[in-house]
Amino acid sequence: SFNNTIITVTDPQGRVVFWSSAGTCGSKSSRKASPYAGQRTTVDAIRTVGLQRAEVMVKGAGSGRDAALRAIAKSGVRLSCIRDVTPMPHNGCRPPKKRRLYFTVE
Repeated sequence: SFNNTIITVTDPQGRVVFWSSAGTCGSKSSRKASPYAGQRTTVDAIRTVGLQRAEVMVKGAGSGRDAALRAIAKSGVRLSCIRDVTPMPHNGCRPPKKRRLYFTVE
């Protein structure tokens, strides 16, 4: 997101094996959203699990996600697929009803 970077490592069935966030890696407040924090979080997750091959799904916005992808590519992990799964609204929420003003003339 714009405020934090969260990396989740799952097995092929989708069960969580390991997760890491910029906050758990020691970054505080607004620094959690920086590209450096995203890179550091990714390197922490890759080292802990010991990945050789991966399929990457990127979700959300922010500068941390691009840095995380670059860190994965530099680490030597073989990527079979990079997919963007950011949710996009089709039509959005229904707008509020139009405001009616009542005037009394005396």
